[in-house]
Amino acid sequence: MYYDKIKQQLLGAPKVWLITGVAGFIGSNLLETLLKLNQKVVGLDNFATGYQHNLDEVKSLVSTEQWSRFSFIKGDIRNLEDCQKAVEGVDYVLHQAALGSVPRSIADPITSNAANITGFLNILVAARDAAVKSFTYAASSSTYGDHPALPKVEENIGNPLSPYAVTKYVNELYANVFARSYGFKCIGLRYFNVFGKRQDPNGAYAAVIPKWTAAMINGDDVYINGDGETSRDFCFIENTVQANILAATAPDNAKDQVYNVAVGDRTTLNDLFRSIKQALETNGIVVSKSPVYREFRAGDVRHSQADVSKAKMLLQFEPTHVIKHGITAAMPWYINFMSK
Repeated sequence: MYYDKIKQQLLGAPKVWLITGVAGFIGSNLLETLLKLNQKVVGLDNFATGYQHNLDEVKSLVSTEQWSRFSFIKGDIRNLEDCQKAVEGVDYVLHQAALGSVPRSIADPITSNAANITGFLNILVAARDAAVKSFTYAASSSTYGDHPALPKVEENIGNPLSPYAVTKYVNELYANVFARSYGFKCIGLRYFNVFGKRQDPNGAYAAVIPKWTAAMINGDDVYINGDGETSRDFCFIENTVQANILAATAPDNAKDQVYNVAVGDRTTLNDLFRSIKQALETNGIVVSKSPVYREFRAGDVRHSQADVSKAKMLLQFEPTHVIKHGITAAMPWYINFMSK
């Protein structure tokens, strides 16, 4: 597997990485993997959606020596000076900081715009000026908007369906313009419904898998928006970490591109409910309640599925976990987290 080869190369020749949004779900998983590869990591976060307990958990999972290679900056990507400080001496940037969630952006488009567009431009300018070796950023499958074709192919997008989708599309436009105007070539990773350990199950904007898992553990109702036949391409966090590391170390001919990061499969919400229920019951937690169906949610697309052939071809991306494997792997973490 090409990813294994890259990890061996990094172990032999450690680099300096910046992870923005390091205390968040994806950021903290990237941190854990990179520290276990003996990399030096700078982390930037303002704790808007990230948590100190995520960093504490990573600390407990790596050696004291590995943890000593991590330096944390409490700062905000909306502040250019924080971005400039964070990129000093950095080889690779993994930009994960953003305000996610379609409903959040509909409720408060101004704050989403500030974090996801102004913040993105700040870190992009800082990285360009610092002449980092590579810049990889979290894009989103929401960019496909109302384009009806399945599976989703990178070159074919529709009209955005939410302010969040607009912000993530603008990121791609800026990245392309920076390649044309300054020769600074980035890679955007269009995430499809990433899930796994350290994904927050609480709050109004929690993602579906942790939210439902928490509800089932607590004996609460699980609400399904629509008829349950809405489908998504759920991507386990290990696949997402792999894509980031492959993108950061990719050759120049793979840059100035966006890539789908997913499995290339489709799971309905009804099937997802059954999979989570089964995984919980395997762990000794019986779920007796049936889901409660309600209206479709504004801004949601009906079906989503990725074509990952471009990432496989140019990044050597090989997803290791389909959704059931991912839910099985993540479930002990959720059960432990909810029992605290």
